Amino acid sequence: MKKIIIIAAVIFAAIFIVAFVVVDEKITIVLPEYSQAQDVSWIPQNWTPAQRDWFYRADQGTQTFSIPYEWFIALEQPSLSLGSSGLLSDSTYLDSFGFIALPTHGNSELPIGFAHAGRALHSDGSIWLNPQTNAQMTSLGFTCAACHTGRFTYKNKAVIVDGGPALTNVQRFQEAVEYSIFCTRYVPFRFDRFADRVLGPGASDQAKKQLRAQFDTVYSEGNAFIKLENSVKERSIAEGFARLDALTRIGNTVFAIDLSHTDTHAPTSENFAAYTAPVHYPRIWDAPWFAWVQYNGSIHQPMMRNAGEALGVGAKVNLAGPKDQLFSTSIDVKTIYELEVQLAGTQPDAASGFHGLTSPKWPTQILPAVNAELAATGAALYKTHCQGCHLPPVSDPAFWTVPQWQPPNADGQRYLNVNMIDISHVGTDPAQAEDMKNRNVVIPDGLGIPSGAFGVALAQLIELTVNRWSDTQQPPTPGPVRNQMNGFRDGSVRAPLQYKARPLDGVWATPPYLHNGSVPNLYALLSPVSERPKTFYLGNREFDSVNVGYRTEEFPGGSKFDVSIRGNLNSGHEFKNGSGPGIIGPLLTPDERRALVEYLKTL
Repeated sequence: MKKIIIIAAVIFAAIFIVAFVVVDEKITIVLPEYSQAQDVSWIPQNWTPAQRDWFYRADQGTQTFSIPYEWFIALEQPSLSLGSSGLLSDSTYLDSFGFIALPTHGNSELPIGFAHAGRALHSDGSIWLNPQTNAQMTSLGFTCAACHTGRFTYKNKAVIVDGGPALTNVQRFQEAVEYSIFCTRYVPFRFDRFADRVLGPGASDQAKKQLRAQFDTVYSEGNAFIKLENSVKERSIAEGFARLDALTRIGNTVFAIDLSHTDTHAPTSENFAAYTAPVHYPRIWDAPWFAWVQYNGSIHQPMMRNAGEALGVGAKVNLAGPKDQLFSTSIDVKTIYELEVQLAGTQPDAASGFHGLTSPKWPTQILPAVNAELAATGAALYKTHCQGCHLPPVSDPAFWTVPQWQPPNADGQRYLNVNMIDISHVGTDPAQAEDMKNRNVVIPDGLGIPSGAFGVALAQLIELTVNRWSDTQQPPTPGPVRNQMNGFRDGSVRAPLQYKARPLDGVWATPPYLHNGSVPNLYALLSPVSERPKTFYLGNREFDSVNVGYRTEEFPGGSKFDVSIRGNLNSGHEFKNGSGPGIIGPLLTPDERRALVEYLKTL
């Protein structure tokens, strides 16, 4: 009998060890270990420090992680350790995902792009209260700056690029939050430490019980989301550093999560799409003055673009409640409008150029000086090979007289209708444009939005949501003010099989290149496809001032990029002798490529 007990104990121990190892491997997130730069600087981009700081923290009404700020700073990093593994909100840990800590704000502040100011809401729209004190909990969510603030390092100096593409790994961070919640629920002693941080020492048993119930609800809702993601995992593409399938995520949040079944409150799984078209975070300087935005030029109105972004990162909208509550939202429409105003500035013109946030200039005090003679050669090459699509440089008076500038509208606003290039011509990866065009959603009759094309349905939903916000202000927002907040543009959407060729001011500060980030540097972009890297790694912050991009060698925690996968293709936009899809100009010699790269540094 004793022998049987010993054998059983050994078997149990073996099973436990195997299970422990399997779970530990699953929740272990390999992250880069970045050395901290000694000096941090900003490139002048026409914003004051106060404007910049407000942009970093402006609360759009989002709840990206579906938990309050007080919970987020109480959670620990995911691990099966019985002792504390460090806080999830630790600035060094968040830096490993690419989020930028503000050196002037100390370790206690969350990074650029995290806002915590409003009221936290449960998924049913009710106010989130602390079970011990009955105080309102604080919302926590991403801002514009989370995805549109760039950073690179060069020889132990860090440079922040406002409005540039972020080098973050949002997908990996989402997993870290999910695993942290899992560990808090199941690892012994962890929930007790969490409760002490949230409720304070000496909290009542009843308060702890209520907190546990709240936590179990969040865990259950998170599990439902994870099941949806697992259902499309085989068809999805890893986003990794510097990329996000933003439009798909917006659609999934709105049409699958927010649009839950009214009877079961379960997500609308038929509307949950695979992440098949990750894109490189776009730079946002100049963008307010484009007639159409998004890589495929699909959205006309600034409010539609920005309110959609807020919904995609967790702003609440009521799509399943009583009819008189439909389209009520946590979106702060006023703040979204103010963000756009600060970004845009006043009407640009030939005399003074773009206002608001301007593109960054090559920082010669940090990076090696531009070779003026080589850049002059590159300027002639740009005029011959690039200007036809990307227009003259914004510093050239000719830029302000191109026919792509539309006549002033009834409100005196003039917009740039940037060139749209057919995918059949430019030959770049078609996934972003094709998948938006082909996506359909199913919508209940009661919302007044017809099922069908995703883009049209999303536009109508956003319009109804923003109108509801305007109608419920005291007093209601007047029509002329609404028109101004909408950027004097209607809510048109489209889904062309085309990509934008925008002006290239500041392009040197926006690697990796092409809309999907499939080309690591400018030199590779000017090279034939056969000479471009077939695989490389994203996440390295060190700037390559010769080829103009990030360093791309393999390193622990980096994101491997395989260009053979649809969604990751590095085809097209090719300078190569001959003709055919994707060839946009003749083969450039290595010296010509170097000259053109040198010139692009000056834009």
